[in-house]
Amino acid sequence: MGRKVTLATCSLNQWALDFEGNLTRILKSIEIAKQKGTTVPFGDGVLSTKDTCLGSEICAELWNPRSPHVDMGLDGIEIFTNSSASYHELRKADHRVNLVKSATTKSGGIYLFANQKGCDGDRLYYDGCAMIAINGDIVARGAQFSLKDVEVVSATLDLEDVRSYRGERCHPHMEYEHKPYQRIKTDFSLSDCDDRCLPTHQPVEWIFHTPEEEISLGPACWLWDYLRRSGQAGFLLPLSGGVDSSSTACIVYSMCVQICRAVKDGNSQVLEDVQRVVSDSSYRPEDPRELCGRLFTTCYMASENSSEDTRNRAKDLAAQIGSNHLNINIDMAVKGMLGIFSMVTGKWPQFRANGGSARENLALQNVQARIRMILAYLFAQLCLWAQGKPGGLLVLGSANVDESLTGYFTKYDCSSADINPIGGVSKMDLKCFLQYCVKRFQLTALISILDAPPTAELEPLTDGKIVQTDEADMGMTYSELSVIGRLRKISKCGPYSMFCKLIHSWKETFSPSQVATKVKHFFRMYSINRHKMTTVTPSYHAENYSPDDNRFDLRPFLYNTQWAWQFRCIDNEVSRSTEQCDFIRLYYTSFNIETLHKYCIYRCKCLSEDVCM
Repeated sequence: MGRKVTLATCSLNQWALDFEGNLTRILKSIEIAKQKGTTVPFGDGVLSTKDTCLGSEICAELWNPRSPHVDMGLDGIEIFTNSSASYHELRKADHRVNLVKSATTKSGGIYLFANQKGCDGDRLYYDGCAMIAINGDIVARGAQFSLKDVEVVSATLDLEDVRSYRGERCHPHMEYEHKPYQRIKTDFSLSDCDDRCLPTHQPVEWIFHTPEEEISLGPACWLWDYLRRSGQAGFLLPLSGGVDSSSTACIVYSMCVQICRAVKDGNSQVLEDVQRVVSDSSYRPEDPRELCGRLFTTCYMASENSSEDTRNRAKDLAAQIGSNHLNINIDMAVKGMLGIFSMVTGKWPQFRANGGSARENLALQNVQARIRMILAYLFAQLCLWAQGKPGGLLVLGSANVDESLTGYFTKYDCSSADINPIGGVSKMDLKCFLQYCVKRFQLTALISILDAPPTAELEPLTDGKIVQTDEADMGMTYSELSVIGRLRKISKCGPYSMFCKLIHSWKETFSPSQVATKVKHFFRMYSINRHKMTTVTPSYHAENYSPDDNRFDLRPFLYNTQWAWQFRCIDNEVSRSTEQCDFIRLYYTSFNIETLHKYCIYRCKCLSEDVCM
């Protein structure tokens, strides 16, 4: 009997309800594993072979504080398997890898981590990362982002390394209470008597992707799976020349880069899918820009409030990525809609800059945004038909997670799309992503886009220049909004709790009263616009503070917008803080016994109303 075993794990691009396809990929992985000389155990239970013992845990059990592998390791099981469905989130990969490593660090053992990959038909993208670990070291790993439907990783390991590790680390004099596992004895072994000359795999260094690389790769793979499985012929994106829509465009271009690379590497499935999508069985993609022109249509929807700067930025970016770019003017449609309203009511609303009220101003902005949505779907349905080509296009959205959190978009505007690859990504991360694209893809048109202030361009220009900016409309910067978003969603903070945290983290920048103003403004915006989350476009899940109430946030969409009790608590804290600062300032500027006496009385009252001097 030998002691070296060759094992395998995998990542499979499975799809909900695709029973035949899922079975084919499972069987293919087993076939590949056998070709590599491995024995592939699967299923639940603890198997006792002639040479070792195998146990399994599933998916989230790895993340549980009392994972089954703990008891199994203490009970002598040497090989652990995990068939997981761990989805991608930015900055999550290292946590997953560390969990797999730690599963065998304390008591030794071999861990086989298999993971789902691809878009399973919803907002999540499963990013593979199959891996094999022994005694706290990763010895084999699969790709995190890949267009391969089936990927198998294998490693040859020495069971004696597990036993010697446990002999060194697991001290017999220490008492352990663990769950004993009933063994199912089998009449085979994983090792071979002639394995002594087989080399064993050594630890590998795991190089993690940066967040910018993750945004470039994850949503792009998700888009490709969605496109090839939806039966559509490509994408359409309203390209405004701003950071958000440009980020969506760059992700589509990254998708084209990955497709061309996969075809070049001999991925026959990707080639077959591309040929079917473009309706050309002889087509072979080689240039990402050329492929982008076949799959991707962008359109700049100008109005009388649009500037030449944004028009040119959109045109330049479209030229660099190779998309089929259209220039559309919406003024005729806007005037037609307002004409109907005027004919019925006898009123013609005016912008605030022209003397109109706030309600008129907002309505005039919303009608432009909603007409853009209607035109986007019209062109998506008929654009290819007008060119004599078959199929339709999927409309892509470009609202970021921070804007969704505050509701800084128009309900049923051009953010209402089929899918949104950046709906789970913050504005700050998107800016870093575009800087990455400038270097990675040489998209120099992004430099002017990054330098320009974010703007919706829905209000009249002044001397041809933009006067409306997103941050001015929201009443806070995107950087501040990212901090607030995490406190609201992840830390579950209400107004008062958030204020108490921010007065410390923002103390170098804002006074307590300024923090109070920002917190109150955010929660008013959040509660007023929460209803928009019921119709938000399905978005790629990249942040665990996504406000999408269809899946990730089950809180109400109708709030009392006054927040009376919480705001009153904030005001009381601000008053106490102000009084305390006044006393301290007085103490240092005009110290005397009477002042000290007053300050001591004040401090006692702060601690308890029952304490007196």
